[in-house]
Amino acid sequence: MSTATTTVTVAAVQMVSKIDVGANLRDAAELIARAARAGARLVVLPEYFCIMGRSDRDKVAAREPDGQGPIQSFLSAAAAEHGIWLVGGTTPIDAQQPDRVKNSVLVYDPQGHRATRYDKIHLFAFSRGEESYDEARTIAPGRELSTFEFQAIGSPRIKVGLSVCYDLRFPELYRALAPVDLILVPSAFTATTGRAHWETLLRARAIENLCYVLAAAQGGRHENGRATYGHSMLIDPWGKVVSMQEEGPGVVVGTIDTQIIAQMRTDLPALSHRVIK
Repeated sequence: MSTATTTVTVAAVQMVSKIDVGANLRDAAELIARAARAGARLVVLPEYFCIMGRSDRDKVAAREPDGQGPIQSFLSAAAAEHGIWLVGGTTPIDAQQPDRVKNSVLVYDPQGHRATRYDKIHLFAFSRGEESYDEARTIAPGRELSTFEFQAIGSPRIKVGLSVCYDLRFPELYRALAPVDLILVPSAFTATTGRAHWETLLRARAIENLCYVLAAAQGGRHENGRATYGHSMLIDPWGKVVSMQEEGPGVVVGTIDTQIIAQMRTDLPALSHRVIK
């Protein structure tokens, strides 16, 4: 008789990343271990988990060739050590340009092998008063969508769609990924835009795609003076916030239930009613 269930435990790591890569990897290691001890079979790190530099140029200096480097080695080793699926969102990967990187989500399986990569497509720009950001100065945009599937022992197979931070404002990206069981959104939303839009956008993506959304965020005041919004959370397909951490380092743990996804898509078959595709 099969012992498989319809549920699997997942976790989002919230950080307040520093200037130093080594310090961030040590912080991430502790939080990953905490998530694994809580039973998470998939753990997601936030955008820029490995570096929040004094300037945007610092991540260019910290870039790694695709497939090698201390950040990638750390992610591989941590996934294998804990026997989990680990989503490193994001790592600066060489873009073959002297002044820009790819802002890449790297996914590792429980053996520490890389399963897939997603390069952030939409690049954030915002200017209001003294607050100004323009990721295009140091990041080369990605061009391709990415999904993967994972299955823990005794748990259902879960199809996952990848995105990063500012992608959240572009619902057409998620429609192109659909149908998926889980959307991941590693992020570093600013405090300004986060207060206004973060939870609203996350809940909308869950509701319109009838799937879970797991968002791992940066959350606090960084050494470089930047303030990020935090509020890492897991949201169910009805738009309900299952679990959340407002500020500071920590781990958000929750359960994905494929039976709930199936029931909600039966009750409200909106995905099958799509006319414009």
